Amino acid sequence: MRVSIAGIFPFISTHYEAPMQTTTRTETIERTQRPWGWYESVSEVDGNKIKRIGVLPGQQLSLQKHHQRSEHWVVVKGTARITLDERVFDLSVGGHCDIAVGQVHRLANLTAEPVEIVEVQFGAYLGEDDIVRLQDDYGRQ
Repeated sequence: MRVSIAGIFPFISTHYEAPMQTTTRTETIERTQRPWGWYESVSEVDGNKIKRIGVLPGQQLSLQKHHQRSEHWVVVKGTARITLDERVFDLSVGGHCDIAVGQVHRLANLTAEPVEIVEVQFGAYLGEDDIVRLQDDYGRQ
């Protein structure tokens, strides 16, 4: 009489899985300085870009919108002041928000400590020139 091991021990897999392989890649991540802090483009492929953004104490990005991309922000350090259209609210570490295409938004740091977020951009075009500045503390257009 044959007895299936899987019948007796259903948690034991009876099929073979190839061992996991890990590869290593080395990339240079450039930090771009801005008057309000900095950003790093961590990854970019067709349709999405991932950035890490740091905002210095007392500084803020321009009040802006984008014609061709949406964004998802996750706070990874500090407490960020977020403006989405008419709503203004604070997010602490782990807090997140979504920004729709064309939605007016701003990231600010009203604290004495640095703020950092991870930004994931989605869209067919993700160029830095897709920014419509509505208000800017640094005189940029």
